[in-house]
Amino acid sequence: MRDPDTPRLPSSPGFWRSPLRGPWFTSVLGLVLLAGITVLFVTGLVSYAAYNPDLSPVNDKTPDKGILGFYLFAWPTDPHWLYRLNQGVHVTLGITLIPVLLAKLWSVVPRLFTLPPARSLAHALERISLLLLVGGALFQFVTGVLNIQLDYVFPGSFYRLHFYGAWVFFAAFVVHVLLKMPTALRNLRHLREEKDDLVSPRPDGPTFSRRGALWFVGGGSLLLFATTVGQNFDGPLRRTALLAPHGGGDPGSGPNGFQINKTAAYAGIDPAETGRDVWRLVVTGRTGTVRLSRDELLRLSQYSAALPIACVEGWSTSDQWWRGVRLRDLAALVGYDDPPDVFVESLQRSGAFREAALRTNQVADPRSLLALYVNGEELSPDHGHPARIIVPAAPGVLNTKWVARMTFGDL
Repeated sequence: MRDPDTPRLPSSPGFWRSPLRGPWFTSVLGLVLLAGITVLFVTGLVSYAAYNPDLSPVNDKTPDKGILGFYLFAWPTDPHWLYRLNQGVHVTLGITLIPVLLAKLWSVVPRLFTLPPARSLAHALERISLLLLVGGALFQFVTGVLNIQLDYVFPGSFYRLHFYGAWVFFAAFVVHVLLKMPTALRNLRHLREEKDDLVSPRPDGPTFSRRGALWFVGGGSLLLFATTVGQNFDGPLRRTALLAPHGGGDPGSGPNGFQINKTAAYAGIDPAETGRDVWRLVVTGRTGTVRLSRDELLRLSQYSAALPIACVEGWSTSDQWWRGVRLRDLAALVGYDDPPDVFVESLQRSGAFREAALRTNQVADPRSLLALYVNGEELSPDHGHPARIIVPAAPGVLNTKWVARMTFGDL
């Protein structure tokens, strides 16, 4: 039975009665999120830079970003595992922080109902930052989780929503940290609970300690970490990634038995277009256009490179052995001694990144290939037969499959 003297409105101090709430508990969670969310923000921006959005409109999913693109730089090809590491950290850490975020929001929920809404200018700024912080955090984490599960139920492009949402959220996050950091540090230096609006004046009886609650939250984070991190590895450990995508479709076994995102059937690739007697690679550049069959490509100098595939959803493979023609050699066929940018088009007729642009440094890297083989075997249809792009450190979507045309020149 509810105590008749218990306040019935969430804005009343005695409505929230958990004995766990308090400034020390909230401050510990806040400092964990301070470190974790800063890493998430930085790795998210770095991930966006990896698409080289300033290179070509087809790579730029936020063309109206304005000054928010001030930090963009030409994405490097070394180390070749750079994008794999960055995106693995971004996605794995984001999922791991979910229990900490939920506990933090639970710990401060009384403040969302505090009356009056603003007692001073500083208090008003804090309340506004809190609303943007809570809304932004929920939006970023929910859309991020939906994206890695390939569940695009939200309206519009994930790239645009997540990019602008990150800037709104992080701006509120910085304001909130500046306002609350002195208090958080003071609370951590004193193990005794200070009296503030988070401490109930009429707490319920204790169940377990605040430190016990922190262990509970940490255990939840550790469980999510253990069921996510395996997506970055091959072998038995990948099967432990229960809450993270392993790559779309069944990759099967053998030399082509590693993760994929889009299958040939999903991309609408007609097998009649990829046959040896039909398919031709169209290469255009300074001196004109050449059309190359697969047999003609095989007569060109062949090179090998050990490179991973890493996708924005966070999953990746270990290094696979690719063999094919260097992109710089294809550029030389159409008149370029110094490799320029290249615009790559796929047989895929619809969907994001059926076209992609690569920078000069990516084309010039000797490990950048138009791959014809992987692990000693012809590419399977799902891995891009008859030919696909493979570039060190590039996001998976820029490693275009089912390549039909390559246009070299400054973009």
